[in-house]
Amino acid sequence: MKTYTLKEAEDSLIGKIGSRTRDDYELRIKLIQFGQLIKEVRNDKGMTQDELGQLIGVTKSQISKLENGTSNMTIGTIFKIFEALKSNVQFAVTSN
Repeated sequence: MKTYTLKEAEDSLIGKIGSRTRDDYELRIKLIQFGQLIKEVRNDKGMTQDELGQLIGVTKSQISKLENGTSNMTIGTIFKIFEALKSNVQFAVTSN
């Protein structure tokens, strides 16, 4: 039985780095991770999705979509969310 590295499996099943399908896949993973971070901070603050939504002017369902990574978010939305959660956001930019 042949074994494959994760990179080989991703390249084969999703597409090579730089391809449209791979870029979409990578973005989806980042959205899911960011959504989980929002959910963790919100829960740590003892806030419901509805309460957070009211603070930033969106519906509970929109907060749910963000937390589940099923909706793109703008930088502005990210700042609004973490401001409402009284948390700081820091971005690091690195070149490969």
